[in-house]
Amino acid sequence: MDTLDVKNWHQMSADEVVGCVQTDTLKGLDACDVEQRQQAQGLNRLTIKKGKSPLVLFLLQFNQPLVIILLAATLITFALKEWVDSGVIFAVVLVNAIIGFTQELKAIKAIEALSRGMEGTATVIRSGKKQIVSVADLVLGDLVLLQSGDKVPADVRLLRVRELQVDESALTGESVAVQKNSQQLTHDSQLADRKNMGYSSTLVTYGTAVGVVVATGDRTEIGRINALIAGADALATPLTRKIASFSAVLLWVILGLAGLTVLAGLMHGESLLNAFMAAVALAVGAIPEGLPAAMTIMLAIGVSKMAQRHAIIRKMPAVETLGSTTVICSDKTGTLTQNQMTVQRIFAGHELFDLTGVGYAPEGSIQQNAISVELATKNALVECLKAGLLCNDSRLVYTGTGWNIEGDPTEVALLTAALKAALERDALEQQLPRIDTLPFESQHQYMATLHTDAEHESLIYMKGSVERVLACCDQHYLDETQSCQIDRAVLEQTAHQLAANGLRVLAFARKRVSSQQTRVSHEDIAHGMSFVGLQAMMDPPRPEAISAVLACQRAGIQVKMITGDHVGTAAAIAHQIGLKSVASQESNFAISGHRLAEMDDQQMIQAVGQTAVFARVSPEQKLRLVKALQSRGEIVAMTGDGVNDAPALKQANIGVAMGVGGTEVAKEAADMILTDDNFSTIEAAVEEGRAVFDNLVKFIVWTIPTNIAEGIIILLAVMLGIVLPITPVQILWINMTTALFLGMTLIFEAKEPGIMERPPRDPKKSVLPRNMLVSVGLVSLTLVACAFALFEWALYQGQSLEVARTMAINALVFGEIFYLFNCRSLRYSMLSLGFFSNRWLIFGVLLMVLFQLLLSYSSIMNQLFGTAPLALTDWLHILAAGFTVYAITGSEKRLRCYFESRAIA
Repeated sequence: MDTLDVKNWHQMSADEVVGCVQTDTLKGLDACDVEQRQQAQGLNRLTIKKGKSPLVLFLLQFNQPLVIILLAATLITFALKEWVDSGVIFAVVLVNAIIGFTQELKAIKAIEALSRGMEGTATVIRSGKKQIVSVADLVLGDLVLLQSGDKVPADVRLLRVRELQVDESALTGESVAVQKNSQQLTHDSQLADRKNMGYSSTLVTYGTAVGVVVATGDRTEIGRINALIAGADALATPLTRKIASFSAVLLWVILGLAGLTVLAGLMHGESLLNAFMAAVALAVGAIPEGLPAAMTIMLAIGVSKMAQRHAIIRKMPAVETLGSTTVICSDKTGTLTQNQMTVQRIFAGHELFDLTGVGYAPEGSIQQNAISVELATKNALVECLKAGLLCNDSRLVYTGTGWNIEGDPTEVALLTAALKAALERDALEQQLPRIDTLPFESQHQYMATLHTDAEHESLIYMKGSVERVLACCDQHYLDETQSCQIDRAVLEQTAHQLAANGLRVLAFARKRVSSQQTRVSHEDIAHGMSFVGLQAMMDPPRPEAISAVLACQRAGIQVKMITGDHVGTAAAIAHQIGLKSVASQESNFAISGHRLAEMDDQQMIQAVGQTAVFARVSPEQKLRLVKALQSRGEIVAMTGDGVNDAPALKQANIGVAMGVGGTEVAKEAADMILTDDNFSTIEAAVEEGRAVFDNLVKFIVWTIPTNIAEGIIILLAVMLGIVLPITPVQILWINMTTALFLGMTLIFEAKEPGIMERPPRDPKKSVLPRNMLVSVGLVSLTLVACAFALFEWALYQGQSLEVARTMAINALVFGEIFYLFNCRSLRYSMLSLGFFSNRWLIFGVLLMVLFQLLLSYSSIMNQLFGTAPLALTDWLHILAAGFTVYAITGSEKRLRCYFESRAIA
């Protein structure tokens, strides 16, 4: 059936659609048609793309330079019969592989979550009879019955509609339920504007409808999103890319130096075995065994800290990725805003009033020029509030822990506004009980209620769109005794000015009718109504989001809004929040999905750099926007809560899903989940991510000089033809114990001052800062000099080789201890940070000293590691060597920071 290729069902008339899918609008399909179409089209399910087997995915985790180095270290230590060290290193490799393997399953889980969203049953008409069938059994041409609470089972073209409202937020990002109809639309109608369509997995919130299935399975909008998720790139994080690059370079350097060591040994007449063992010692010394463990533990602690700040990390490297973020693409509703409609302005009796307070909680007041108004003198204002309270089907209930809403958020906002004026609903409803209702209908755009008062007089209250209400009015209500001729032009201009500020405007009217009237009809309100006032509302920005956006912008991070709401509303909120763009024209501050559809890739890349707000965008456009930003070299964090956000969440460097209002599909595709759906949590997570990376860099700057120094010591000894000052097993002792007791304590360093005042790291730069290369080289040479000096001095004094090597080992370890205090910050001195501010570091140093004493004086340790006890004077020399390292590195840091500050000035 060639109709499978038809996509623009919304632009076709109902008769054209029915003819195209060859069905009957009353009887539906018969059993034979259903069977034939199922055979031809397949089941109404999403296809899960087959990927690599779990075993292959797991084995691929070992195909990385750093892991190769660690596996080599495992084999070397195993060959040296150092079972504990070999087991520890391999355990680190295995843990990292398990973590990576778990992360690889993210996309598969997202698609499975999508597929689960299409399960269940549907009510259809087949052979003229109503039947309940499995959603998977639906075919093109099936007549589907929809009612409140149903999940739309496939993409359907609506044929007959009665007050249908559908929550499409998961698919389009639209923050309120969409009023549906069956009218034919234009070809260029965007997804969020296709009111004659119902899409698979969206939720019916009100009304009923009959629709014909026009797409099933992979051909639905959800199916297209499924394909986008499968096709989105799973990007490596900045940290993993930098570590991989760093490890690859390190791998070749180690292999080159090891080969040079073997060659030098042979040239000095050493046996091949001795030359090879020297090369093994160099390799073991140069491999930073503690780096993967430190990275994993630092990220894990970052995960724990973020959980305390309402951010759940599903993928550990995402902690560091946040610290590298250069652009945050945020949804609007609930993330930057309260997700609680709030009346902010009221126009009544020719006067404009402001309402304070945000959200559904009735906390605030009604003011003019920042002064609370006396309601007793504002009859028109009170009547406008009464109209919003009585012409209302929703409820606002206090549960003891907060305010819960029952019904439409717009109507609840009217209830809150009335409560701010101390109008009690129960009391008003007793005074003016409702006796009839004209419910809201999309084609009429208004609602009306009929009430009777104590004098048995009847009163109609009406609320609706400004255009429709004004068309019914010929008087402007001032109070119970007077009114004036209505000036529609002035009222329309006032409504337009309110709407221009992103406010949703509702108009209110009233009319006295005969006391004998017990019903209200459209004819009753078609004319003769008295205009009461306007109430203008919006979903206001979160105050904490405003400060968080400002903090991000100070930190050099661009914040962009990507939303399914209308351009005007989104732009108004963006201005209130403080979003900035470099666009020269205001028209380019916010761009609609319709304009994006007309752009090619190059134009899109240019637009994303200038524009702050993207509104009414489709899932494909969200994905294109993220890719366009990444093509500019940006590290992108993308927030989202709906199915439509899942492809972009997966494509982004870090996907951030909403934990409260988010769909399971979005959560499975994301790297991080916000448990409070608050943008300020993202800012806090960025700050935490920067702190994690800072501490990781400190660890690398601290550990690399020791590895370099150990390698140089071995290489020099071989080239000079002298005995090795330290042996491979002694090197392993130094590397593993110092990494555990000293290096790991840097994890607990507090965030440095001004961490959110500096720009994001350049993702192209190495993990080891270029300005630290001099420091690393200087420390390495100082450690080499101290170790060689004490080793040769001990031999010169007639001490044994074991004592000389113990001196060299302790020279390196105590050099690391003193250097550790300088590495607590690469910018600030130890004294400015506070000597005891990191108690874990003090505790680690004490443990390290204790273990060095055991290494030197325990007979068992002496036998295992070839060490010997030292005299008190030997320790004085060792401490002097450590202080020398501290003095040199401290002086270098002061000079470096001085010249850097001069360069900035």
